[in-house]
Amino acid sequence: MRIFHSRSGSTQELPRSMRPSHLAKIITVAVLIITLIYFLFPIYWAVIASTKSPSQLIGSNGIWFASSLKDLPGAIATNYSKLLGWTHARFWQWVANSLIYSGVSAVIGTIVSVMAGYGTAKFNFRGKGIAMAVVMASLLMPAALMTIPQYSIFQALHLDNTMLSIIIPCSVSPFGFFLGRVYAQSSVPTELLEAARIDGAGEARIFFTIVLRLLAPAMVTIFLFLFVATWNNFLLPLMMLSGEGLYPVTLGLYGMVSLPTFNDRGALMMGALLGVLPVIILFLCLQRFWQAGLAAGSVKG
Repeated sequence: MRIFHSRSGSTQELPRSMRPSHLAKIITVAVLIITLIYFLFPIYWAVIASTKSPSQLIGSNGIWFASSLKDLPGAIATNYSKLLGWTHARFWQWVANSLIYSGVSAVIGTIVSVMAGYGTAKFNFRGKGIAMAVVMASLLMPAALMTIPQYSIFQALHLDNTMLSIIIPCSVSPFGFFLGRVYAQSSVPTELLEAARIDGAGEARIFFTIVLRLLAPAMVTIFLFLFVATWNNFLLPLMMLSGEGLYPVTLGLYGMVSLPTFNDRGALMMGALLGVLPVIILFLCLQRFWQAGLAAGSVKG
């Protein structure tokens, strides 16, 4: 593509035929603003609703605070204390459980996915085609369909109602393997691997010192995918766990809402907002690596 310099020589512009029209710019900005509002409004509404009592949720303006700004700290403290009361002070324990399930599963799943993807992308071995076909076919298998067989297996191993019953299934990700393979094919030059082998480096050293660095953006992408998938997993903990002390935050809030006497939606919104904050913080901290990882598989060379 030719790059044309402006008259001042300080900026670069596209050819006139490729420049978007003024109308196209306006439409693009309008669509982006609407999309931004679409994604941010639920979080905004959750913040507003978490400060209200049950009567205020029904009788006040739905998109603004029911209390004055001076009274907001008191309203927040009231709903927070009600949340701890309804959950018997186990809310933060549930959040910690979710962090353990999601963090450990994401770390293990990311390493396994990258290793498997790199192995199938850069090595030839007997049965490679069959192995890849089986893994790719598992992408078509609904996760909910596997929940009962998984429960039967973990019950037979006496691992039901343990953290391992959540961590082990959530660490297996055919989609993560697919991403790892795509990234390994496009981001790891075969010439670099051959040069390392000529210098006497073993396969393990090549993988841990060279390949992992090249696949770092891809690993962040897979990690975020597995972390969010495990955090939002509801059916598997519902089947596997029977003790409240092991509940993730999603199952814990579900149990709170299922109580016959529960009627405090403001406390529920406080729990939902606090329960999603770790995921939001994680995305904000890793977004630049995640964006680079999304582009890594689409650009080669």
